[in-house]
Amino acid sequence: MRLEPPKLLRSGLGVGRLRLRRAPALRDLLFFFWYKRWFFIAMAVCALMLLVVPMPSGLTREGWTVLTMSMVAIILFITEPIPLPTVALLIITGQVLLLGIDSSTVARSLMSDSVLFIMGSLMLAVAVVKQKLDKRIAYMIVRFTGTKTAYVSAGISLVSGLLASVIGEHTVAAMMLPVAITLITLTSEDQKSVRGLAAVLLFSISYGCSVAGIGTPSGGARNAIMIGYWKEFFYDPANPETYKFIIDYVKWIIYCYPVFLMQLPFVTLILLFTFKPEHKDLSRAVVKLREQIRAEGPMKNSDWVAIALFFVILVGWVGFSDSLGLGLIAVMGASAFLIIGMVRWDDINSGVNWGVVLLYAAAISLGVQMKNTGAALWIANSFLDVVKPLGADSGLPLWAALSVLTTGVTNSMSNGAAVAVLGPIVLNMAEAAGESPILLGFITAISSAFAYLTVIGTPACTIVYASGYLKTTDFLAVGFRMAIMSTIILLLAAGLYWPLVGL
Repeated sequence: MRLEPPKLLRSGLGVGRLRLRRAPALRDLLFFFWYKRWFFIAMAVCALMLLVVPMPSGLTREGWTVLTMSMVAIILFITEPIPLPTVALLIITGQVLLLGIDSSTVARSLMSDSVLFIMGSLMLAVAVVKQKLDKRIAYMIVRFTGTKTAYVSAGISLVSGLLASVIGEHTVAAMMLPVAITLITLTSEDQKSVRGLAAVLLFSISYGCSVAGIGTPSGGARNAIMIGYWKEFFYDPANPETYKFIIDYVKWIIYCYPVFLMQLPFVTLILLFTFKPEHKDLSRAVVKLREQIRAEGPMKNSDWVAIALFFVILVGWVGFSDSLGLGLIAVMGASAFLIIGMVRWDDINSGVNWGVVLLYAAAISLGVQMKNTGAALWIANSFLDVVKPLGADSGLPLWAALSVLTTGVTNSMSNGAAVAVLGPIVLNMAEAAGESPILLGFITAISSAFAYLTVIGTPACTIVYASGYLKTTDFLAVGFRMAIMSTIILLLAAGLYWPLVGL
C-alpha cells in the first residue's frame, strides 16, 4: 500500500507552512550558537591543544593539560558566554576527568581558609549594608571636609578607602553609592547639568575602594588568595625558616597600607583634572541633607551595636588571625550578626553571591594543580626567557614587567581570578629569578587592584556605573592615568619603602 502525502502538502501550501514553522526554530538555534560562540570556541581550543598542538618540551602531559584548562578558563572568564560559576564547575570536572584526580581529593582542595574568608566577608558585607547608614556617613564626610567639591571628593575617597581596606570594596561601593547620589541629586535633578560633578564623586568611590583594597588582607579576595598561595607553596611547620611565609594581618598592613595612603591624594587630583565639576561648592546639597538627618532622629541602639560588633571582628583579624585564621574570624563575625538578629538568614542567602565563593575555590584549586604539575614553573621560566633580552629578568625591570602584565590581566577579568591564575606562575618565577616570592607576590596582588580601565574590572566600578551617570568611555579617559600613577607608586614602595621594613 502506497502512502499518499497529505492533501495540504500536495497543494503546495503545506510546504510553505512547514517552512514557517521550521524557520523560527532554525533562527533560535543559530542565535543560540552565536550567543554561545565563545563557549564553543573555548571547547575547540581545548580539543586542539590536547589533541593537535604538539606538547612543549620541558612540560609533562599533566602540566600541558592544566595549561589547557587554564587557557579555556581565561577565555570563559573574559567573554562570559556562560555564568562564571559554571566555569568553576568545569574546572572541578576537568581535574577529575582530564587529570585523573580522585573527586574527594579535588573536593578537599576547594576549601581553605582563604575561601572561608571570602565567604565570611561576603556575609559580613550583607550584614553591614543592611544597617543603612549611608546618609549619616555622607553628613559625617561633609562636616569633616567642608562643602568645597574638591574636599568632598577627597573625603569620599578617604572614607571609601578606610572602609574598603577592612570590609571589601563591593560592600563599601554599595554603601557609598547612595552617599554620592544623595549629594548629586540634592545639587541638581538634571543629570546633564551635574555630569562632571557626578563623575568626580562616583569615581572617588570606585577608585578610593580600589587603591584601598590592597591595604589589608580583608580588603579583597585577591589578598586572601595570595596569602593562601604563600602558605601552600612555601610553609613547612617543621622548618622554622619558612615561618616568614605566614603573612598575618599586621604584616600585610605594614607592607601595603602606606602604598594605599600614598595613592589617595593623587586620586582626587587626577579626577579633578580629567573631569571639570560644574559646581565648586555643595552648600545647597548639604543644607538639604542636614534637614533629612534631623528628620530621621538620632542613631538607634542597633546602629551602635553593629558598629561595635564590626570593631570586634576587626580586632580579631588584627590580633588572632595568625592562630585562628582570617576565614574563621569572618565566619564567626557573620554568625554573631545572625545570632543577635542584626540580619536574617534570608538576607544573607539572597545577598551573598555563592557562585563567587565557588568560583574562587575552583580557581585556587586549579592554581595548586599548576604548581603540582610543574606548569607554573614552566610558564615562569618561559616568561623570564622572553624578558631577559630586554634586561627585565630581575630587579626593578622585572617588577615593572610583572606589574604591567598583572594590570593587563586584571582589566579583563576579576582581580581575584587574576591573582588565582597568575599567583602560582609568579611564585615560581620568583624562585627561578632569585627574587623574593613575598615581594613579587605583593606586587602581583597590589597590581591586580589597578583595574581602572573597564566597567567590569572591579565590583566597585560596576556598581558606580550602574548609577547611570557614567559612560564606559569615562573609565578609559581617567583609567590610564590612574594605572600609570599607581604603578609608579608601587615600584617606588617596592624599591625604597619595603627594604626599610625588612622585605
